[in-house]
Amino acid sequence: MFKDRTLLITGGTGSFGNAVLDKYLESDLKEIRIFSRDELKQDEMRHKYQQIAPEYSNKIKFYIGDVRNPQSIRDAMYGVDFVFHAAALKQVPSCEFFPMEAVRTNVVGTENVLNAAVKEGVEKVICLSTDKAAYPVNAMGTSKAMMEKVAVAKARTVSPERTEICVTRYGNVLASRGSVVPLFINQMRDGKELTVTDPNMTRFIMTLEEAVDLVVYAFEHAESGDIMVQKAPASTIGVLMEATKQIFNPKAESKQIGIRHGEKMYETLLTNEECAHAIDMGDFYRVPADTRDLNYDKYFSDGDEDRNLLEEFNSDNTKLMTVAEVKDKLLTVPMVQKELEAWEAGH
Repeated sequence: MFKDRTLLITGGTGSFGNAVLDKYLESDLKEIRIFSRDELKQDEMRHKYQQIAPEYSNKIKFYIGDVRNPQSIRDAMYGVDFVFHAAALKQVPSCEFFPMEAVRTNVVGTENVLNAAVKEGVEKVICLSTDKAAYPVNAMGTSKAMMEKVAVAKARTVSPERTEICVTRYGNVLASRGSVVPLFINQMRDGKELTVTDPNMTRFIMTLEEAVDLVVYAFEHAESGDIMVQKAPASTIGVLMEATKQIFNPKAESKQIGIRHGEKMYETLLTNEECAHAIDMGDFYRVPADTRDLNYDKYFSDGDEDRNLLEEFNSDNTKLMTVAEVKDKLLTVPMVQKELEAWEAGH
């Protein structure tokens, strides 16, 4: 599928971009383009892969730009076959205080990426979304919900023979940048109390590798306009904190600080409304686009009485992981392994 092809990753210096490079740098991809606005992170990434994979590092090409700037993304899109669109503002509190910044990056930026991809005849674009886009209560989730709508709407108007556009929606990625596990580790390293919002809050749990697998699965199985949802287990924040403590410092103290701006007690990956036409594919759900047009009149007389019997899929009704299961999953994460080596060396 990737042989002699060119892949562009927007927001490519983030956790997801690094995970894609770790998995596919040695594949037969001809070129992997990293598009982002942070020259420091690009420089760090360049040196990292020159050191660990010198024979493949020339395959990585770096493009400075911002998805908010249509021209910069058009310049990077020339000759691209596939796009992983991961550029986003994803911190819930910061998006709450600066919602228009979330709109400019997550919504307008996505339209810019899709327009450039269609213009250049890119074969397939996968837009990365989040469980916070389902029943959103915060600015970050609302902007991602609009991102999904923009992608699905564009898929309706563009021939799939020219460009296929799909969305993947998944939950929290363990130990990704800015998430709670690195915070817990840093707090323990500094001898501070671990701050937990609410120990009973539940969140979907997955690794970066599983996130990459979902995107690749969408490449292989999704049709244009689809939203692909990965079934994932969940954990309470209290269990996640306890598992992290058992790995690093079982005696660490903690304190409850309450729910932050824009947070929910549980997240949803598949809404009840989407269940009406979602397709269960085993480890994934496929939500096809609603292909009806604006001629609604005929639906008043010719409706669809069939409805799937799927139930809303959220982090409260999925499998809840135990402390031991979360601990085992954490120990597979490279960032946690690296931090544990440093912790043991310092103690």
